[in-house]
Amino acid sequence: MHVKNVQGEHKFFGSMTIGPKGQVVIPASARKELGLDTGATLLVFETPFGEGLFLLKADALEQVLAMMSKRLAQFEQVLGEHKVAGGSKEKEK
Repeated sequence: MHVKNVQGEHKFFGSMTIGPKGQVVIPASARKELGLDTGATLLVFETPFGEGLFLLKADALEQVLAMMSKRLAQFEQVLGEHKVAGGSKEKEK
């Protein structure tokens, strides 16, 4: 199953059940496709609304932060342009 979001398509690999020791097993298809071998380190984050968790390979965090930084710079540019445009409208009144 593919789920579409703002960043593109994301795959749904299946479900996991929490065992008595709080452990989960990542589906084999996900481990294979994402290169998650024995000993791989995953970072565990709470989702924005506290409804679940998401996992991220530790070595991918730098790439995620770079992408977020680029997006933030784009948002700052749009906000700056909006403020300039809004300022000219105020002067016209």
